[in-house]
Amino acid sequence: MANIKSAKKRILVINTRTERNKAIRSKVKTYVKKVYQNIESGDKNAAGEALREATRELSKACSKGVYHKNTVSRKISRMAAAVNKMA
Repeated sequence: MANIKSAKKRILVINTRTERNKAIRSKVKTYVKKVYQNIESGDKNAAGEALREATRELSKACSKGVYHKNTVSRKISRMAAAVNKMA
């Protein structure tokens, strides 16, 4: 356990940020899962709408530093390709 005041504060700050990051990651995963569920069901309109929502959430997560920009770009690209590939 930390003895120095600044080290104790760092522990508190890290815990706070970790909780925030977990919540954001969980939210993003939910939106991404909705896109793939709509692709599985074959509903192109719903998949497109879910893609827009997922893109928005991924971009927000990127701007907050939860995900790296290249990771977000890759995820969005793969989802968009999957939606566009639908008949």
